[in-house]
Amino acid sequence: MKFILLGFTQDALENLALIYNDLVRIKAITGKLFCFGIGYTGEALACALIADGWQVAGTCRTQETAALLQAQGIDAVVFDRDQPLDNLAALLEGVTHVLASIPPDASGDPVLDCHARDLQSLGKDLDWVGYLSTTVVYGNRDGGWVDETSPRTPAVERGQRRVDAEDGWLALGKAANISVHLFRLAGIYGPGRSALDQVRAGRAKRVHRPGQVFSRIHVEDIVSILRASMAKPNAGAAYNVCDDNPAAPSEVTAFACELLNVPVPPIIPYEQADLSPMAQTFWSDNKRVRNDRLHEELGVTLKYPDYQSGLRTIFEAE
Repeated sequence: MKFILLGFTQDALENLALIYNDLVRIKAITGKLFCFGIGYTGEALACALIADGWQVAGTCRTQETAALLQAQGIDAVVFDRDQPLDNLAALLEGVTHVLASIPPDASGDPVLDCHARDLQSLGKDLDWVGYLSTTVVYGNRDGGWVDETSPRTPAVERGQRRVDAEDGWLALGKAANISVHLFRLAGIYGPGRSALDQVRAGRAKRVHRPGQVFSRIHVEDIVSILRASMAKPNAGAAYNVCDDNPAAPSEVTAFACELLNVPVPPIIPYEQADLSPMAQTFWSDNKRVRNDRLHEELGVTLKYPDYQSGLRTIFEAE
């Protein structure tokens, strides 16, 4: 028999208690993160961790960016394939968590190529390693659904590079007994990087291709997912990082225009859109990405389960 307490059923209260305990567990974990490639996502994660008492270090591409990151309490250094770190052992001292966010190039994964041995030397001292991949590894499914068990059949070169990089990071984990995790990110958006900014800048186009959808994810939800994984390592696990609502990009642009109270641009058929070669590679993949695993295994409840809630919150905060 269920009873009501302050408007909640007993089952609801028990679920709330579980969520609260998970949040306490995540916040209770502190350590030192080293992030290879502190970009939009890496910076958001770093700031959230620093606020909870973590130490954060990592790499970026220019001295100017390093100075900006250092002003936020991030010990940043410059790194790329042509400029390997000659003092990485010192930088990695005390590191408990590593995030790799640098995309592979034509030669492979720059971090693995330059510093795999340094990471192997940490071995058991590392509690968690995360590699940020993308959903491009699944290739085109003509609008069908994929999950983490779906075959990786990339349709474009950058997708094959991601597959090779994923395999490289997993191999590193097995060789060095390191808990490596793969995060296959959909299109990332958030403050300063959304359809709202494209509309304001006059760059928004409502390109339409019948049946074409894309998945996306708000940067705050990426941070929550990464932190949930840090609190619950599962060596070799892969997670699709996307919201609950794949949608056509023309819908997203129209909604952004409505929020900004500006005219919605007309539909442009895909065949007439004059897209760049890079943009065409994105449109060559048409799939719906399932995210059940991040909900069920990591216990994550997305703050922004669809683009409407994400864009509306960004708009209201501006």
